[in-house]
Amino acid sequence: MTSPMFLIDPSHDDSPLNGDTLHEGWVIELPDAVRRHAMGAMRLKNGDALQLSNGKGLRINASVLDDQSGSVQVRSFETEPEPRIRLALIQALAKTGHDEQAIDMATQIGADEIIPWQADRSIARFKQGRTDRKWQQTLVAATEQSRRAWIPKLGECVRSSGVEAICRRACVHGDVVVVLHQDETTHWSHVEEAVQAMMNRTFEDERARTVYVVVGPEGGISEQEVAQFAKAGALCCVLGSTILRAASAGPVALALLSRTTGRIL
Repeated sequence: MTSPMFLIDPSHDDSPLNGDTLHEGWVIELPDAVRRHAMGAMRLKNGDALQLSNGKGLRINASVLDDQSGSVQVRSFETEPEPRIRLALIQALAKTGHDEQAIDMATQIGADEIIPWQADRSIARFKQGRTDRKWQQTLVAATEQSRRAWIPKLGECVRSSGVEAICRRACVHGDVVVVLHQDETTHWSHVEEAVQAMMNRTFEDERARTVYVVVGPEGGISEQEVAQFAKAGALCCVLGSTILRAASAGPVALALLSRTTGRIL
């Protein structure tokens, strides 16, 4: 069984990942919040294995040395590189937590960036200091659950003009923006062709590139927004013959892209 993972924020002054150079045999004192989660909620005992990460590629394999004080000993460690083909979800704000469900699943699947979008038809509203904190907590929990060494970057909340700007920048940098819309006639196979062409360019010039997936709220993306994004260079398509919820459309698309980009073999 894969050992549980816990994220430790390296930006905090008391982070055990700051200071001395990491080495095998090093004893780490877990921060109080991590210790309570590991020893209290998950009931890890002396000798039990666990993983630690800074959310920036570092993966530490350790074992519990003292379950009372929360000290663990490093057995091995590695730093995983960022993928050269990045996956980003531009998720419209949705009511009753459907947007949080979407980013939870997207993180588990492997999204590298999450961008909140205040769409024209979004009923929910982004509240600085509250919505972003809840989304960040969701990303942390999903990263730990899925044992990822990289936590997705949480971008600033954008409006439709911001999504349009992302589409225009993508055209310049060779990225791909996919807009999911139920009334489109272009099928997913065209997306796979575009992504494969992007991957070929990446192989040639070794530049990192991003595939963005744009998902609307419960009421869908407005016709005006679809036209706006398409004019800016986005590829608009229908995902399938069934209509998916705002919580599931993005994760399904990301799962398909994970197969196309070789993340799922």
